[in-house]
Amino acid sequence: MAPVRTVPLGATGIEVSNVFFGAGTILGVGSFPHLLGKGITAAEALSRLDEAAARHISVVDTANAYAGGGSERVVGAWLPGHDDVLVCSKVGRPVLVDGIRQGGLSPAHIARQFEASTARLGRVDLYLTHFPDPETPIAATIDALASLIADGRIRAYGCCNVTSTELEAILDTADRRGLPRPGWVQNPFNLIDRSAEEHLIPLLRAEGLGFTPFAPLVGGVLSDRYLEGRKPEPGSRMDLMAEEYAYALNPATLARVAELSRRAKSLGVSTAGLALAWLMHRDGVTAPIVAPRTTQQWKAVDEALTFVLDRRLADEIADIFG
Repeated sequence: MAPVRTVPLGATGIEVSNVFFGAGTILGVGSFPHLLGKGITAAEALSRLDEAAARHISVVDTANAYAGGGSERVVGAWLPGHDDVLVCSKVGRPVLVDGIRQGGLSPAHIARQFEASTARLGRVDLYLTHFPDPETPIAATIDALASLIADGRIRAYGCCNVTSTELEAILDTADRRGLPRPGWVQNPFNLIDRSAEEHLIPLLRAEGLGFTPFAPLVGGVLSDRYLEGRKPEPGSRMDLMAEEYAYALNPATLARVAELSRRAKSLGVSTAGLALAWLMHRDGVTAPIVAPRTTQQWKAVDEALTFVLDRRLADEIADIFG
């Protein structure tokens, strides 16, 4: 078992572990209603949370929409006695409200969903907008989030799934209104999807924001799981979300993963461990979000936390994927 390091979460003044635990597979898979019940069980989740705490991982990342609120309920049941762990939740994805699916980032929806999340979790320390809401003025959303900070309900807020252009507009609006800026961004980033490198990461670094990327292993593609012609198991996340992962689960990409696997073996580390180590060492990355479904899947995280990756090796690994 490898210990984590403590790093600043952007310019928020909050110290966090350099790995977050992702609760998006508890009782379901993300926010998809048709995948409710396809995630790990509550008992399995409590074990994974204990294993995360044993590694001193200090942030659990969940959302109001994960498993229809089920993820928050399980995390909330575990949180008592773990005062050193920060809980991060999200708002914006459609959820059932009085039998009607409602989402967005209006002040009214944020207020209603924050109370619902707090009821399930007990507390919310960090709060993220799950997706941009083009129907609500940015200023209205920031006002609502700033009020939560001013009232001591949350410590900081951030943004998920934003482009650099959208983030610039958010920062500009916050600055013009003299209100707190978002402290970090949560977007996909990994060896296969490096689109954040072009504009987003340079902006984050220039503005002093943190970056907590999700999908670090692309659902297991960045491991040996799908090499040598192996197919997703029926009912697995990769099987159930085939369209979402089609960009990664193709012959050209798998050939690159096979090359990564050969390189990992020569270095005495697993393919997933090397992919995670590359991500953790990338400039601008604060803490990737990991979501082991089994005890055995912590091996890659432990390897990544202790693997020494210099600039030359990091560049060589990146070059495998072009």
